Amino acid sequence: MDDEALREKAIATLQTIYDPEIPVNIYELGLIYEVNILPVRNVEIVMTLTAPSCPAAQSLPVEVDQKLRLIEGIGEVHVAVTWNPPWDRSMMSEAAQLELGMM
Repeated sequence: MDDEALREKAIATLQTIYDPEIPVNIYELGLIYEVNILPVRNVEIVMTLTAPSCPAAQSLPVEVDQKLRLIEGIGEVHVAVTWNPPWDRSMMSEAAQLELGMM
């Protein structure tokens, strides 16, 4: 599996993870800023949360790490949570906005 296929598989896995308060996956919500495939098939995820006080602040990054580690061929996983730029609704995909009745 090449790096692009591994990246696509990582994104597909991220699309199975949901914010517990919003019925949309974290990828479509725009919480994932970067999916980087590094040397020796390590994966780096740069993500944010809807707010610093988000109840899922402790669980979502751990769930991202755990699910990505299950993908065959991935080495190490590093999940970095950032607050810059701060998340806002404009980062959601069109599908997520439709799902939440915002369009």
